[in-house]
Amino acid sequence: MHGAEISRGESECKKKLVELLKELSLPNGLFPLENIEEFGYNKNAGFIWLVQKKKIEHTFRKIKQVVSYATEVAAFVEKGKLKKIAGVKTKELLLWLSVAEVYIEEASKEKITFKTGTGLSDSFDVSAFELIE
Repeated sequence: MHGAEISRGESECKKKLVELLKELSLPNGLFPLENIEEFGYNKNAGFIWLVQKKKIEHTFRKIKQVVSYATEVAAFVEKGKLKKIAGVKTKELLLWLSVAEVYIEEASKEKITFKTGTGLSDSFDVSAFELIE
């Protein structure tokens, strides 16, 4: 992809991803991925992608929310927002729903909202998605 910055190797990818999330004013633990092989960012298009060895499921303990990340995750990014997300699902009751958008509204910076492809949305404390350094 023209104009894309591509990182390879787990530690480099994680570092770049955390830096980008910080730049976008999003919590740094939003993508608790393991074995990331590639991270790409096309600043002009506002597009990111991640490739990991295998699909993972992560439970955000503070909110008891299970999220599944496919081997390939992609999204369009802008300040405080991820949209047209591909490869991320959240478990609601017994259903896995695709996460389409994640955003933090200017007015309430301590809340982050997740919107599914079905239009359902739920807000949580941003702190639930912060990495403990």
